[in-house]
Parts: sequence; structure tokens; C-alpha cells
Amino acid sequence: MAGNLVARSLHDLTAAAWFGGSLMGAIGLNGAAAEAKDPTERTRLSSKGWGKWAPVQTAAFAGHLAADLAIAWENKGRIAKQDSVAANTVYKTVVTLAGAAVTLYAGVVGKKVDELSEEGAEGATEPRAGASDELKAAQTQLKALQWAIPAFAAWVIILGAKHGEMQRPKNILKGLR
Repeated sequence: MAGNLVARSLHDLTAAAWFGGSLMGAIGLNGAAAEAKDPTERTRLSSKGWGKWAPVQTAAFAGHLAADLAIAWENKGRIAKQDSVAANTVYKTVVTLAGAAVTLYAGVVGKKVDELSEEGAEGATEPRAGASDELKAAQTQLKALQWAIPAFAAWVIILGAKHGEMQRPKNILKGLR
């Protein structure tokens, strides 16, 4: 079998972990934490869960980038010669790095929310009446970021599928320069 099955599998599985983990956290973890009886536990529990996920997320990013490099090396000739492949590769790289930056920034903002957890909250990303401006601002940012992250991950998965479609023989022949 020609190609790089291990790198392609790692590429897709790590993107799936990024997408699924971030979506489950936003919906499941944050939703469950919002049901804690003690308002000070809501952000604390959510932060604990995200903290346990962070090493897996980091490993997924590292694996994804390593797989990207292996796939690009394997396809360097096609990237150079097939119309639109280089542009799509650059585009996907930019989206991946931007998504990684957004994910990292969400971790920084989440740490700020965790530091202010003693103020209590309605939920992980919903401030409580009387919360400090600092906590409100962090939770507002975190609420937007928690939905931006799976959007970036989905975008990366879609661009990966586009790369796969570009490898169909009819598309390769059509796109050779």
C-alpha cells in the first residue's frame, strides 16, 4: 500500500480528539459543572476537568503537527506540482496554528476564571450577579472561545478531507502543471 497510513491515521485521530474533546467540554463538562449546588464549585469543577484534558489536548496537537509534517514530506512532489495543493497546504497550516493559538489562549483565560472561582458563578462561562468585572470579562471571553475551538477543529478536518479529495487520480491529472 503506497502512502503513509500511520501518519494519516494519526492526523485524523488527533483532529478528531481536538474537535470531540472541545465540544464535549463546552457542552458536557461545562453543562454538568453549572449544575453544582455551590456556585463557587461551578467554575472550579469545570477548571479541574479542563486541566485533566489539557495534557491529552497537548499530545493531540503534537501528534497532529508531526503527522502533518510526515504527510507533507511524503507529498512534497504533489504539493509542488499539483495545482492548488500548495495553497491549500498553507491555508490548512494557518488555520491549524490559529486554532492552536485560540485553544492555548482559552487555557490562559480558563486559568483566570479558576483563580476567581471563589466569587461563584452561574456556570463555567456565565457570571453570577455581583461578579467582579475581571471575572465577567474572563467568562465572556471563555464563552466565545469554547465555541471557536471546535469550529477551528472542524475547519481543519474539512481542509484535510479536501486534501484527500485532491489526491483522487482524476483530480491529480486535472491539476498537474
